[in-house]
Amino acid sequence: MKKIKVELVIEKGEDELWGSVKYNDNLIADAGTDIADLEQKFKKLLNDFEGVDPDELEFVHLYDVYALFQKFDFLNISKIADRAGINPGLMRQYASGVKHPSLSRAKEIENVLHELAAQMGKTLIYAV
Repeated sequence: MKKIKVELVIEKGEDELWGSVKYNDNLIADAGTDIADLEQKFKKLLNDFEGVDPDELEFVHLYDVYALFQKFDFLNISKIADRAGINPGLMRQYASGVKHPSLSRAKEIENVLHELAAQMGKTLIYAV
């Protein structure tokens, strides 16, 4: 069975995460307690409104900076800021949702994360 890839935009909400998907030029939005909750809600919504089989859906997550650091809370915000050439205090404001990066700044952060992922993918552990 071929999967239907749908972009799920995940953003900071008041007390929860907000998500949105665009499908057939329709924008659908909802809130959830976490990413799994958002995915379940969007599977139901896409089934109800668009007739999409939930088993055929595969979500591609697009995070705002706040949601990114919530999901990957093991990342060191200051170290990511240093690698991206961003003031660590400003990065903490992005991560807390107080401020929002421009598109070019968000791409700089994304590039650093991709570089780190590539480095980690080549890492080998030696055990005695």
